[in-house]
Amino acid sequence: MKTYLGIEFGSTRIKAVTVGEDFAPVSAGDYTWAARYEDGIWTYPLKEVWAGLRDALVHVQERETVAAGISAMMHGYLAFDADWNLLVPFRTWQNTITGPAAEELTALFGFNIPQRWSIAHLYQAILNGEEHIGRIAHITTLAGYVHHALTGVNAVGVGEASGIFPIDSAALDYDAAMMKKFDLLVAQRKLPWSLRELLPRVLPAGEPAGNLTPEGSALLEGLLPAGIPFAPPEGDAGTGMTATNAVAPCTGNISAGTSIFSMVVLEHPLEKVHEEIDLVTTPTGAPVAMVHCNNCTGDTNAWVSVLGEAAALFGAKPDAGELYTKLYEKSLEGDPDCGGVMVCNYLAGEGVTHMDAGRPLVARTPESRFTLANFFRAQLYSTMATLKIGMDILSEEGVRIHRLTGHGGLFKTPVVGQSYMAAACGAPVTCMKTAGEGGPYGMALLAAFLLLKGEGESLEDFLEKRVFAGVSGNTIQPDTAMAQGFDAYIRRYQALLAVERAAVENL
Repeated sequence: MKTYLGIEFGSTRIKAVTVGEDFAPVSAGDYTWAARYEDGIWTYPLKEVWAGLRDALVHVQERETVAAGISAMMHGYLAFDADWNLLVPFRTWQNTITGPAAEELTALFGFNIPQRWSIAHLYQAILNGEEHIGRIAHITTLAGYVHHALTGVNAVGVGEASGIFPIDSAALDYDAAMMKKFDLLVAQRKLPWSLRELLPRVLPAGEPAGNLTPEGSALLEGLLPAGIPFAPPEGDAGTGMTATNAVAPCTGNISAGTSIFSMVVLEHPLEKVHEEIDLVTTPTGAPVAMVHCNNCTGDTNAWVSVLGEAAALFGAKPDAGELYTKLYEKSLEGDPDCGGVMVCNYLAGEGVTHMDAGRPLVARTPESRFTLANFFRAQLYSTMATLKIGMDILSEEGVRIHRLTGHGGLFKTPVVGQSYMAAACGAPVTCMKTAGEGGPYGMALLAAFLLLKGEGESLEDFLEKRVFAGVSGNTIQPDTAMAQGFDAYIRRYQALLAVERAAVENL
Protein backbone atom coordinates (compact mmCIF):
# COMPACT_ATOMS: atom_id res chain seq x y z
CA MET A 1 0.00 0.00 0.00
CA LYS A 2 1.27 3.45 -0.89
CA THR A 3 1.02 5.76 2.09
CA TYR A 4 1.60 9.44 2.71
CA LEU A 5 3.14 10.43 6.04
CA GLY A 6 2.37 13.51 8.09
CA ILE A 7 4.42 14.37 11.18
CA GLU A 8 3.50 17.10 13.61
CA PHE A 9 5.34 18.47 16.63
CA GLY A 10 2.49 19.76 18.78
CA SER A 11 2.74 21.39 22.19
CA THR A 12 1.90 18.14 24.02
CA ARG A 13 2.50 15.36 21.49
CA ILE A 14 4.72 14.47 18.57
CA LYS A 15 2.44 12.56 16.23
CA ALA A 16 2.91 10.63 12.99
CA VAL A 17 -0.06 9.69 10.78
CA THR A 18 -0.17 7.83 7.47
CA VAL A 19 -3.02 7.97 4.96
CA GLY A 20 -3.68 5.61 2.07
CA GLU A 21 -4.55 6.33 -1.53
CA ASP A 22 -8.17 6.85 -0.48
CA PHE A 23 -6.93 9.54 1.96
CA ALA A 24 -8.28 7.65 4.97
CA PRO A 25 -5.95 7.31 8.00
CA VAL A 26 -4.05 4.02 7.99
CA SER A 27 -1.96 4.15 11.17
CA ALA A 28 -0.65 6.55 13.78
CA GLY A 29 1.99 6.79 16.46
CA ASP A 30 2.76 9.45 19.02
CA TYR A 31 5.10 10.55 21.76
CA THR A 32 4.12 12.75 24.71
CA TRP A 33 6.30 15.68 25.67
CA ALA A 34 5.96 19.01 27.44
CA ALA A 35 7.54 22.44 27.35
CA ARG A 36 10.08 23.26 30.04
CA TYR A 37 10.36 26.61 31.78
CA GLU A 38 14.09 27.26 32.09
CA ASP A 39 15.74 30.59 32.95
CA GLY A 40 12.51 32.44 32.24
CA ILE A 41 12.02 30.81 28.81
CA TRP A 42 9.49 28.21 27.63
CA THR A 43 11.52 25.72 25.59
CA TYR A 44 11.89 22.16 24.34
CA PRO A 45 15.32 20.46 24.13
CA LEU A 46 16.20 19.61 20.54
CA LYS A 47 17.50 16.18 21.58
CA GLU A 48 13.94 15.28 22.56
CA VAL A 49 12.76 16.31 19.07
CA TRP A 50 14.62 13.36 17.61
CA ALA A 51 13.96 10.86 20.40
CA GLY A 52 10.26 11.69 20.25
CA LEU A 53 10.07 11.53 16.47
CA ARG A 54 11.71 8.11 16.39
CA ASP A 55 9.35 6.86 19.08
CA ALA A 56 6.30 8.10 17.14
CA LEU A 57 7.53 6.53 13.88
CA VAL A 58 8.14 3.14 15.52
CA HIS A 59 4.38 2.90 16.17
CA VAL A 60 3.39 3.70 12.58
CA GLN A 61 2.48 0.32 11.14
CA GLU A 62 2.69 1.22 7.46
CA ARG A 63 5.99 2.82 6.49
CA GLU A 64 5.99 2.13 2.74
CA THR A 65 5.77 5.86 2.39
CA VAL A 66 5.99 7.60 -0.98
CA ALA A 67 5.86 11.19 0.33
CA ALA A 68 6.09 12.88 3.71
CA GLY A 69 5.93 16.26 5.40
CA ILE A 70 6.80 17.99 8.67
CA SER A 71 4.48 20.26 10.63
CA ALA A 72 4.93 21.87 14.04
CA MET A 73 3.63 24.51 16.39
CA MET A 74 4.09 27.83 14.62
CA HIS A 75 6.15 30.88 15.49
CA GLY A 76 8.96 30.96 18.02
CA TYR A 77 12.70 31.44 17.57
CA LEU A 78 15.42 29.02 16.57
CA ALA A 79 18.70 30.83 15.81
CA PHE A 80 21.70 29.01 14.30
CA ASP A 81 25.20 29.88 13.18
CA ALA A 82 26.56 29.10 9.71
CA ASP A 83 27.16 25.45 10.66
CA TRP A 84 23.64 25.04 12.07
CA ASN A 85 24.75 25.07 15.68
CA LEU A 86 21.98 26.31 17.98
CA LEU A 87 22.95 29.68 19.50
CA VAL A 88 20.31 30.02 22.25
CA PRO A 89 17.66 27.60 23.56
CA PHE A 90 14.53 27.28 21.42
CA ARG A 91 12.05 30.03 22.36
CA THR A 92 8.52 28.75 21.77
CA TRP A 93 5.26 30.51 20.89
CA GLN A 94 4.30 30.36 24.60
CA ASN A 95 6.77 33.08 25.57
CA THR A 96 5.47 36.61 26.12
CA ILE A 97 8.87 38.30 26.33
CA THR A 98 8.85 40.38 23.15
CA GLY A 99 6.34 43.11 23.98
CA PRO A 100 8.51 46.15 23.14
CA ALA A 101 9.68 44.59 19.86
CA ALA A 102 6.18 43.56 18.78
CA GLU A 103 4.78 47.00 19.55
CA GLU A 104 7.52 48.85 17.65
CA LEU A 105 7.35 46.56 14.61
CA THR A 106 3.54 46.81 14.45
CA ALA A 107 3.82 50.60 14.29
CA LEU A 108 6.66 50.46 11.75
CA PHE A 109 4.92 48.05 9.36
CA GLY A 110 1.30 49.16 9.89
CA PHE A 111 0.67 45.44 10.29
CA ASN A 112 0.06 43.50 13.50
CA ILE A 113 3.16 41.65 14.72
CA PRO A 114 2.21 39.42 17.66
CA GLN A 115 4.75 38.57 20.35
CA ARG A 116 4.87 34.94 19.19
CA TRP A 117 6.23 35.75 15.72
CA SER A 118 9.83 34.93 14.90
CA ILE A 119 10.61 38.47 13.75
CA ALA A 120 9.44 39.82 17.13
CA HIS A 121 11.81 37.40 18.90
CA LEU A 122 14.70 38.41 16.63
CA TYR A 123 14.16 42.15 17.12
CA GLN A 124 13.70 41.76 20.88
CA ALA A 125 17.04 39.94 21.04
CA ILE A 126 18.57 42.89 19.16
CA LEU A 127 16.97 45.37 21.58
CA ASN A 128 18.28 43.30 24.49
CA GLY A 129 21.78 43.45 23.05
CA GLU A 130 22.13 39.66 23.20
CA GLU A 131 25.59 38.36 22.38
CA HIS A 132 24.51 35.80 19.79
CA ILE A 133 22.97 38.37 17.40
CA GLY A 134 26.21 38.99 15.52
CA ARG A 135 26.75 35.26 14.94
CA ILE A 136 23.34 34.41 13.47
CA ALA A 137 23.29 32.86 10.00
CA HIS A 138 19.83 31.20 10.05
CA ILE A 139 16.49 31.91 11.75
CA THR A 140 13.78 29.30 11.42
CA THR A 141 10.88 27.56 13.17
CA LEU A 142 10.64 24.09 14.68
CA ALA A 143 9.13 22.67 11.46
CA GLY A 144 11.79 24.40 9.39
CA TYR A 145 14.58 23.06 11.59
CA VAL A 146 13.40 19.44 11.42
CA HIS A 147 12.80 19.68 7.67
CA HIS A 148 16.31 21.04 7.06
CA ALA A 149 17.90 18.36 9.23
CA LEU A 150 16.11 15.63 7.26
CA THR A 151 16.41 17.03 3.73
CA GLY A 152 19.19 19.62 3.74
CA VAL A 153 16.68 22.15 2.31
CA ASN A 154 16.29 25.42 4.22
CA ALA A 155 12.70 26.28 3.27
CA VAL A 156 9.24 26.47 4.82
CA GLY A 157 5.71 26.47 3.49
CA VAL A 158 4.12 29.85 2.92
CA GLY A 159 1.64 29.33 5.77
CA GLU A 160 4.50 28.62 8.18
CA ALA A 161 6.47 31.56 6.77
CA SER A 162 3.53 33.88 7.51
CA GLY A 163 4.21 33.36 11.24
CA ILE A 164 7.85 34.30 10.78
CA PHE A 165 7.43 37.56 8.85
CA PRO A 166 4.52 39.20 6.95
CA ILE A 167 3.80 37.64 3.55
CA ASP A 168 2.97 39.29 0.23
CA SER A 169 0.25 36.89 -0.98
CA ALA A 170 0.61 38.01 -4.60
CA ALA A 171 4.35 37.29 -4.65
CA LEU A 172 4.15 34.23 -2.34
CA ASP A 173 7.17 35.59 -0.50
CA TYR A 174 8.06 37.78 2.46
CA ASP A 175 6.80 41.34 2.07
CA ALA A 176 9.75 43.13 0.42
CA ALA A 177 8.76 46.63 1.53
CA MET A 178 8.46 45.61 5.18
CA MET A 179 11.73 43.69 4.96
CA LYS A 180 13.46 46.86 3.71
CA LYS A 181 11.97 48.83 6.61
CA PHE A 182 13.38 46.30 9.06
CA ASP A 183 16.86 46.45 7.55
CA LEU A 184 16.80 50.26 7.74
CA LEU A 185 15.59 50.06 11.35
CA VAL A 186 18.64 48.04 12.44
CA ALA A 187 21.15 49.55 9.99
CA GLN A 188 22.90 51.70 12.62
CA ARG A 189 23.75 48.54 14.58
CA LYS A 190 26.14 47.40 11.80
CA LEU A 191 24.98 43.78 11.92
CA PRO A 192 26.81 41.39 9.54
CA TRP A 193 23.62 40.22 7.83
CA SER A 194 20.44 41.38 6.12
CA LEU A 195 17.10 39.93 7.15
CA ARG A 196 16.51 38.00 3.92
CA GLU A 197 19.84 36.21 4.39
CA LEU A 198 18.61 34.83 7.71
CA LEU A 199 15.18 33.54 6.74
CA PRO A 200 14.24 30.24 5.05
CA ARG A 201 12.92 30.21 1.47
CA VAL A 202 9.15 30.29 1.03
CA LEU A 203 7.34 27.51 -0.88
CA PRO A 204 3.61 27.09 -1.59
CA ALA A 205 1.85 23.75 -1.13
CA GLY A 206 2.52 21.32 -3.97
CA GLU A 207 6.08 22.50 -4.62
CA PRO A 208 8.91 19.97 -4.09
CA ALA A 209 10.87 20.71 -0.92
CA GLY A 210 13.67 18.15 -1.10
CA ASN A 211 14.11 14.46 -0.32
CA LEU A 212 15.13 12.56 2.78
CA THR A 213 18.92 12.43 2.73
CA PRO A 214 21.05 9.52 3.99
CA GLU A 215 22.01 11.73 6.94
CA GLY A 216 18.34 12.43 7.62
CA SER A 217 17.51 8.74 7.45
CA ALA A 218 20.31 8.08 9.94
CA LEU A 219 18.79 10.62 12.34
CA LEU A 220 15.63 8.48 12.18
CA GLU A 221 17.69 5.30 12.70
CA GLY A 222 16.55 4.01 9.32
CA LEU A 223 12.83 4.11 10.14
CA LEU A 224 12.35 5.88 6.79
CA PRO A 225 14.57 5.17 3.79
CA ALA A 226 16.53 7.92 2.05
CA GLY A 227 15.00 9.37 -1.10
CA ILE A 228 11.42 9.99 0.04
CA PRO A 229 10.17 13.36 -1.30
CA PHE A 230 9.05 15.92 1.28
CA ALA A 231 6.34 18.57 0.99
CA PRO A 232 7.09 22.11 2.24
CA PRO A 233 7.00 22.09 6.07
CA GLU A 234 3.93 23.79 7.48
CA GLY A 235 2.68 25.19 10.77
CA ASP A 236 -0.10 23.67 12.81
CA ALA A 237 -2.46 26.40 11.62
CA GLY A 238 -2.05 25.48 7.94
CA THR A 239 -2.25 21.75 8.55
CA GLY A 240 -5.35 22.22 10.70
CA MET A 241 -7.00 24.13 7.86
CA THR A 242 -6.08 21.37 5.42
CA ALA A 243 -7.34 18.65 7.74
CA THR A 244 -10.73 20.34 7.96
CA ASN A 245 -11.13 21.38 4.31
CA ALA A 246 -11.02 25.05 5.28
CA VAL A 247 -8.71 26.66 2.72
CA ALA A 248 -11.30 28.37 0.47
CA PRO A 249 -12.60 31.93 1.02
CA CYS A 250 -15.35 32.27 3.65
CA THR A 251 -14.45 28.96 5.26
CA GLY A 252 -12.60 28.50 8.50
CA ASN A 253 -11.70 26.11 11.23
CA ILE A 254 -11.44 26.16 14.99
CA SER A 255 -8.87 24.09 16.84
CA ALA A 256 -9.81 23.74 20.51
CA GLY A 257 -7.68 21.91 23.05
CA THR A 258 -5.01 23.25 25.40
CA SER A 259 -5.17 26.48 23.41
CA ILE A 260 -7.85 27.60 20.98
CA PHE A 261 -7.58 29.40 17.68
CA SER A 262 -9.73 30.11 14.66
CA MET A 263 -8.62 30.54 11.06
CA VAL A 264 -10.92 32.31 8.59
CA VAL A 265 -9.95 32.64 4.91
CA LEU A 266 -10.59 36.22 3.81
CA GLU A 267 -12.22 37.54 0.64
CA HIS A 268 -10.45 40.90 1.05
CA PRO A 269 -7.95 42.50 3.45
CA LEU A 270 -9.13 43.89 6.78
CA GLU A 271 -9.61 47.65 6.83
CA LYS A 272 -7.85 48.25 10.15
CA VAL A 273 -4.87 46.91 12.06
CA HIS A 274 -6.10 44.89 15.03
CA GLU A 275 -3.69 43.73 17.72
CA GLU A 276 -6.12 40.90 18.49
CA ILE A 277 -5.97 39.45 14.96
CA ASP A 278 -3.01 37.71 13.30
CA LEU A 279 -2.88 37.93 9.51
CA VAL A 280 -1.35 34.74 8.13
CA THR A 281 -1.97 32.57 5.04
CA THR A 282 -3.21 29.20 3.89
CA PRO A 283 -0.62 26.70 2.62
CA THR A 284 -1.14 28.21 -0.84
CA GLY A 285 -0.74 31.82 0.30
CA ALA A 286 -4.35 33.04 0.55
CA PRO A 287 -4.85 35.63 3.32
CA VAL A 288 -6.25 34.35 6.61
CA ALA A 289 -7.42 36.07 9.79
CA MET A 290 -6.31 34.15 12.86
CA VAL A 291 -7.67 34.61 16.38
CA HIS A 292 -5.26 32.86 18.73
CA CYS A 293 -5.99 32.36 22.43
CA ASN A 294 -3.60 30.71 24.88
CA ASN A 295 -6.28 29.29 27.18
CA CYS A 296 -9.00 26.79 26.40
CA THR A 297 -9.63 23.50 28.21
CA GLY A 298 -6.89 23.61 30.87
CA ASP A 299 -9.06 25.00 33.67
CA THR A 300 -11.98 22.77 32.68
CA ASN A 301 -9.71 19.72 32.88
CA ALA A 302 -8.71 20.71 36.41
CA TRP A 303 -12.36 21.00 37.49
CA VAL A 304 -13.24 17.64 35.94
CA SER A 305 -10.42 16.12 37.99
CA VAL A 306 -11.75 17.72 41.19
CA LEU A 307 -15.28 16.50 40.50
CA GLY A 308 -13.88 13.04 39.85
CA GLU A 309 -12.20 13.16 43.28
CA ALA A 310 -15.54 14.11 44.84
CA ALA A 311 -17.19 11.10 43.20
CA ALA A 312 -14.40 8.87 44.52
CA LEU A 313 -15.31 9.84 48.10
CA PHE A 314 -18.49 7.81 47.61
CA GLY A 315 -16.72 4.85 46.03
CA ALA A 316 -17.46 5.82 42.43
CA LYS A 317 -14.62 5.63 39.94
CA PRO A 318 -16.05 6.96 36.68
CA ASP A 319 -14.09 6.50 33.48
CA ALA A 320 -12.46 9.81 32.55
CA GLY A 321 -14.13 9.90 29.13
CA GLU A 322 -17.54 9.11 30.62
CA LEU A 323 -17.09 11.80 33.27
CA TYR A 324 -16.35 14.42 30.61
CA THR A 325 -19.35 13.30 28.56
CA LYS A 326 -21.76 13.42 31.53
CA LEU A 327 -20.61 16.87 32.59
CA TYR A 328 -20.71 18.25 29.04
CA GLU A 329 -24.23 16.91 28.57
CA LYS A 330 -25.32 18.19 32.00
CA SER A 331 -24.30 21.69 30.95
CA LEU A 332 -27.06 21.67 28.31
CA GLU A 333 -29.57 21.80 31.18
CA GLY A 334 -28.17 25.14 32.33
CA ASP A 335 -29.58 28.58 31.63
CA PRO A 336 -28.58 30.11 28.26
CA ASP A 337 -26.62 32.81 30.14
CA CYS A 338 -25.30 30.37 32.80
CA GLY A 339 -27.62 31.85 35.43
CA GLY A 340 -25.17 34.59 36.36
CA VAL A 341 -22.27 32.20 37.06
CA MET A 342 -19.02 33.44 35.51
CA VAL A 343 -15.69 31.72 34.87
CA CYS A 344 -12.39 33.13 33.64
CA ASN A 345 -10.21 30.22 32.53
CA TYR A 346 -6.88 32.04 32.25
CA LEU A 347 -4.00 29.82 33.32
CA ALA A 348 -1.71 31.98 31.17
CA GLY A 349 -1.85 35.48 29.73
CA GLU A 350 -3.98 36.41 26.71
CA GLY A 351 -3.00 38.70 23.85
CA VAL A 352 -6.61 39.23 22.71
CA THR A 353 -7.59 40.73 26.07
CA HIS A 354 -4.14 42.22 26.78
CA MET A 355 -3.48 40.11 29.87
CA ASP A 356 0.15 39.30 30.71
CA ALA A 357 -0.62 36.42 33.08
CA GLY A 358 -3.58 34.36 34.22
CA ARG A 359 -5.46 33.56 37.43
CA PRO A 360 -8.39 31.13 36.99
CA LEU A 361 -11.54 32.53 38.57
CA VAL A 362 -15.10 31.46 39.36
CA ALA A 363 -17.34 34.42 40.23
CA ARG A 364 -21.04 34.94 40.83
CA THR A 365 -23.41 37.46 42.30
CA PRO A 366 -25.56 36.49 45.33
CA GLU A 367 -28.68 36.10 43.20
CA SER A 368 -27.06 33.85 40.57
CA ARG A 369 -28.33 30.29 40.07
CA PHE A 370 -25.30 28.28 41.15
CA THR A 371 -26.10 24.79 39.90
CA LEU A 372 -23.83 22.11 38.46
CA ALA A 373 -25.38 22.67 35.01
CA ASN A 374 -24.83 26.43 35.11
CA PHE A 375 -21.33 26.07 36.56
CA PHE A 376 -20.19 23.66 33.90
CA ARG A 377 -21.91 25.59 31.14
CA ALA A 378 -19.97 28.65 32.31
CA GLN A 379 -16.81 26.53 32.23
CA LEU A 380 -17.42 25.60 28.59
CA TYR A 381 -18.46 29.13 27.64
CA SER A 382 -15.17 30.35 29.15
CA THR A 383 -13.15 28.05 26.86
CA MET A 384 -14.37 30.03 23.85
CA ALA A 385 -15.19 33.44 25.36
CA THR A 386 -11.88 35.08 24.44
CA LEU A 387 -12.11 33.59 20.95
CA LYS A 388 -15.57 35.14 20.57
CA ILE A 389 -14.18 38.57 21.44
CA GLY A 390 -11.76 38.21 18.52
CA MET A 391 -14.40 36.76 16.20
CA ASP A 392 -16.69 39.71 16.95
CA ILE A 393 -13.94 42.00 15.60
CA LEU A 394 -14.01 40.05 12.32
CA SER A 395 -17.79 40.39 12.24
CA GLU A 396 -17.48 44.17 12.66
CA GLU A 397 -15.04 44.14 9.70
CA GLY A 398 -17.72 42.48 7.56
CA VAL A 399 -15.88 39.15 7.25
CA ARG A 400 -18.26 36.50 5.90
CA ILE A 401 -18.14 32.92 7.22
CA HIS A 402 -20.11 30.26 5.38
CA ARG A 403 -18.76 27.30 7.36
CA LEU A 404 -16.54 26.59 10.35
CA THR A 405 -15.08 23.15 11.02
CA GLY A 406 -14.24 22.22 14.59
CA HIS A 407 -11.58 19.80 15.78
CA GLY A 408 -9.82 19.07 19.05
CA GLY A 409 -10.74 17.87 22.52
CA LEU A 410 -13.52 20.42 23.06
CA PHE A 411 -15.55 18.74 20.32
CA LYS A 412 -15.09 15.10 21.36
CA THR A 413 -18.46 14.98 23.13
CA PRO A 414 -21.03 15.16 20.30
CA VAL A 415 -23.23 18.24 19.91
CA VAL A 416 -22.29 20.13 23.10
CA GLY A 417 -19.12 22.02 22.15
CA GLN A 418 -20.38 22.42 18.58
CA SER A 419 -23.64 24.01 19.76
CA TYR A 420 -21.90 26.51 22.01
CA MET A 421 -19.33 27.38 19.35
CA ALA A 422 -22.00 27.94 16.68
CA ALA A 423 -23.81 30.26 19.09
CA ALA A 424 -20.59 32.10 19.96
CA CYS A 425 -19.46 32.62 16.35
CA GLY A 426 -22.84 33.02 14.65
CA ALA A 427 -21.94 30.44 12.01
CA PRO A 428 -22.63 26.73 11.40
CA VAL A 429 -19.99 24.43 12.91
CA THR A 430 -19.18 21.06 11.33
CA CYS A 431 -17.22 18.20 12.86
CA MET A 432 -15.77 15.44 10.66
CA LYS A 433 -14.46 12.09 11.80
CA THR A 434 -11.12 12.50 10.03
CA ALA A 435 -10.56 15.89 11.66
CA GLY A 436 -9.91 14.08 14.92
CA GLU A 437 -6.45 13.25 13.57
CA GLY A 438 -5.78 17.00 13.35
CA GLY A 439 -2.59 18.56 12.06
CA PRO A 440 -0.57 15.43 11.19
CA TYR A 441 -3.49 14.24 9.05
CA GLY A 442 -3.49 17.61 7.28
CA MET A 443 0.26 17.33 6.72
CA ALA A 444 -0.20 13.84 5.25
CA LEU A 445 -2.74 15.32 2.81
CA LEU A 446 -0.24 18.01 1.81
CA ALA A 447 2.31 15.25 1.18
CA ALA A 448 -0.24 13.46 -1.00
CA PHE A 449 -0.99 16.72 -2.86
CA LEU A 450 2.71 16.98 -3.70
CA LEU A 451 2.56 13.78 -5.78
CA LEU A 452 -1.10 13.44 -6.78
CA LYS A 453 -2.13 16.94 -7.85
CA GLY A 454 -3.28 17.25 -11.42
CA GLU A 455 -1.96 19.79 -13.91
CA GLY A 456 -3.05 23.18 -12.57
CA GLU A 457 -5.18 21.59 -9.82
CA SER A 458 -5.55 23.86 -6.79
CA LEU A 459 -5.34 22.66 -3.20
CA GLU A 460 -8.94 23.82 -2.73
CA ASP A 461 -10.18 21.58 -5.56
CA PHE A 462 -7.97 18.69 -4.48
CA LEU A 463 -9.49 18.74 -1.00
CA GLU A 464 -13.08 19.50 -1.99
CA LYS A 465 -13.42 17.10 -4.92
CA ARG A 466 -10.98 14.31 -4.13
CA VAL A 467 -10.33 14.10 -0.39
CA PHE A 468 -13.55 15.21 1.28
CA ALA A 469 -16.13 14.55 -1.45
CA GLY A 470 -17.56 11.50 0.32
CA VAL A 471 -16.71 12.42 3.92
CA SER A 472 -19.72 12.84 6.16
CA GLY A 473 -19.87 15.39 8.93
CA ASN A 474 -22.28 16.62 11.55
CA THR A 475 -23.25 20.30 11.17
CA ILE A 476 -24.98 22.37 13.85
CA GLN A 477 -26.56 25.73 13.07
CA PRO A 478 -26.54 28.61 15.60
CA ASP A 479 -29.46 28.46 18.04
CA THR A 480 -31.06 31.88 18.58
CA ALA A 481 -31.79 31.50 22.30
CA MET A 482 -28.33 30.09 22.96
CA ALA A 483 -26.71 32.89 20.96
CA GLN A 484 -28.60 35.51 22.96
CA GLY A 485 -27.57 33.80 26.20
CA PHE A 486 -23.93 33.70 25.10
CA ASP A 487 -24.04 37.41 24.26
CA ALA A 488 -25.37 38.13 27.77
CA TYR A 489 -22.62 35.97 29.25
CA ILE A 490 -19.94 37.78 27.21
CA ARG A 491 -21.08 41.18 28.48
CA ARG A 492 -20.56 39.97 32.06
CA TYR A 493 -17.33 38.21 31.05
CA GLN A 494 -15.84 41.43 29.74
CA ALA A 495 -16.67 43.08 33.08
CA LEU A 496 -15.09 40.08 34.84
CA LEU A 497 -11.80 40.83 33.06
CA ALA A 498 -11.33 43.83 35.38
CA VAL A 499 -11.52 41.38 38.30
CA GLU A 500 -9.06 39.07 36.48
CA ARG A 501 -6.64 41.95 35.99
CA ALA A 502 -6.82 42.80 39.69
CA ALA A 503 -6.21 39.13 40.55
CA VAL A 504 -3.11 39.07 38.36
CA GLU A 505 -1.80 42.19 40.08
CA ASN A 506 -2.51 41.03 43.62
CA LEU A 507 -2.31 37.22 43.72
